[in-house]
Amino acid sequence: MIKNILIILLISLWAANSHAQETQTSQKTEQQMEDLAEANEEETEDDSYIQQLLFLRKSPLNLNTASESELTVFKNLSALQIQQFLKYRQVLGKLLSFYELQAIPGWDVETIKSLQPYTYVGPAESVAESFFSRFKGGFNTVLMRHSQVIEKQRGFIPDSDGKTKYLGNNHRYMFRYKYQFKNLLQFGLVGEKDAGEQFFKGAQKNGFDFYSFHLFARNLGNVKRLALGDFTVNLGQGLLSFQSLAFRKSADVTNVKRQAEIFRPYNSAGEFNFHRGIATTVQVGIFNVSAFASYKKASASTTLADTAETFEDYFSSVLTSGFHRTETEASNKNTINQTTFGGNIQYKKNNLQIGVNAIHYHLSMPMIKSDAPYNMFAASGKSLGGYSLDYGYTRKNVHFFGEAAMDLDNNMAHIHGLIASLHRLVDFSAVYRNISPKYNSLYANAFTESTQPKNERGLYTGLSFKPAYAWRIDAYADMFTFPWLRYRVDRPSKGSEYLVQVNWRPNRQFEMYTRFRRESKAINLSNTPDPFKITDNIPRANWRTQFTYKLSPAVQLRSRAEFVWYNNSNPALSEKGSTIYADLVYKPPMSALTCNARFQFFQTDGYNSRVYAYENDVLYSFSIPMLYGTGTRTYLNVNYDFTKKLTMWFRIARTMYNDQQTIGSGYDIIYGNHKTDFRIQMQYTF
Repeated sequence: MIKNILIILLISLWAANSHAQETQTSQKTEQQMEDLAEANEEETEDDSYIQQLLFLRKSPLNLNTASESELTVFKNLSALQIQQFLKYRQVLGKLLSFYELQAIPGWDVETIKSLQPYTYVGPAESVAESFFSRFKGGFNTVLMRHSQVIEKQRGFIPDSDGKTKYLGNNHRYMFRYKYQFKNLLQFGLVGEKDAGEQFFKGAQKNGFDFYSFHLFARNLGNVKRLALGDFTVNLGQGLLSFQSLAFRKSADVTNVKRQAEIFRPYNSAGEFNFHRGIATTVQVGIFNVSAFASYKKASASTTLADTAETFEDYFSSVLTSGFHRTETEASNKNTINQTTFGGNIQYKKNNLQIGVNAIHYHLSMPMIKSDAPYNMFAASGKSLGGYSLDYGYTRKNVHFFGEAAMDLDNNMAHIHGLIASLHRLVDFSAVYRNISPKYNSLYANAFTESTQPKNERGLYTGLSFKPAYAWRIDAYADMFTFPWLRYRVDRPSKGSEYLVQVNWRPNRQFEMYTRFRRESKAINLSNTPDPFKITDNIPRANWRTQFTYKLSPAVQLRSRAEFVWYNNSNPALSEKGSTIYADLVYKPPMSALTCNARFQFFQTDGYNSRVYAYENDVLYSFSIPMLYGTGTRTYLNVNYDFTKKLTMWFRIARTMYNDQQTIGSGYDIIYGNHKTDFRIQMQYTF
């Protein structure tokens, strides 16, 4: 431990004597990504949010014409801040200068600076271009990415017959072409092959394992949105459907409302969380009417009728990984058909918005979960869906929002909240949810403790306070109960979560924060017998301190130390963990070369004290690896602009373990104590 700390200090001292890259996301968003990965125990493959931000760097949004839905792309803007901006513009007219934003209630300097790279203030521009004229004058982008784990994994090692379990090679390929004209038109094609999948042979004679096409247009007269191909659907507060990126609890305590356009173009490599078909939003007087129809195939492990107690084939769950590497995985590909219809009617006038939503899914074969007790109220059958009413209302410095939903079996779900500016230095938020154990909806993603909105009641409260110049304190408390059983929790239970974070930014060069978070949730005790195990509330706490220092226009240094305590009330089952890292970002002004690197040490007693840390990656990508055990992790990213049109990225990352001789599980096992990831990417813009 001392040796690794000394190495980090040496890196820091070297950086201090050297001569910052513009990151694709803010530090606040990186924290939210980390919290989301920890809650879901997996990373998202949807990079649409990063694509949106980086395009806005090239084609900024005019704040004098920006609509409410366009402003929701900025995740650091709360619903109240957006409403205050729109009210200011409505009352006082168009902005004369970007710095006029400081006059808007609830808009602080930090928020305004974060928008500067993506927005501008200028005269209104005509958007009356015909549909076909938009196919000229935009940006064409071709992106190709290759990734590979250098060490041989078990699935690629031939057996005695010379055959491997994985049917394809160990390379991962991704191709993406996209054309975008302002914010008015975009279309493109994505192809992706995972490591282990075949390529132009066997089950993949057409090349990539996954293809995605989209065409998306805005503001065609009364047609506000038109989507063909792949798109995402975002309704209300996520009780029916919300497929775009949405964060959960974080230090950004006022970011508690689900905000996104009802339809968004989908052009990422994830193979599950989208719809495929047609969608449109049409303005009819004071109403916006949206409707969509979708048909796509999904992968699932099916059970045949002659081996089951049913009279027809069925499946227990949809497979979301997108992997089709083995014969079994390949046979599960596209085994079910999903047909979806839905829509929204939205009324908006002054400070009030009301929406009525409906969605219906039809599956080609029934879904039947296992007969475990916690699955008693799980979704089942061929038909799923529901209806909901969502609202938003702003009264002075308070914004109210919520949604009430009902599934096809009349089971109810509610979520209601508010965001308030109590003082120019104090903001407050609260969210109440009450979701029946019997409630079910596919693709739902609400502001809840559970990944899916189901079987939960709770109250969240958050407070943000600026006690003095350069200081900000953010805190939240969340109390929740689960009225029915859950996975690995064989009885109704309750829990809580608390966070306090203190930020200090005395100048443009230096910023630091320290935070403490504690959660307590029930879990089965492993040493008790079936069928119903004894449960106990297990606490997990972590304390993190991080600082960022811009040493010069070319060099930025960042470092973090974090400590984790799991179940410290029971010495026999308790675990501890810690990690410390240092980042160096090198970006000389006007230089074609940029690079960044990290050295990280981690030490945990086991999986329950695991740690997460956001990592810079090639453009449009990021990594948030889950680390446990004892070891080190290092990475190096290099970016070089050969011309204004052609750019390449290179990344290599290695994890070294001191306490184990195998890494991974199943066919992904590596027989050794290190794992090395290699990635190279090229982008050509014209």
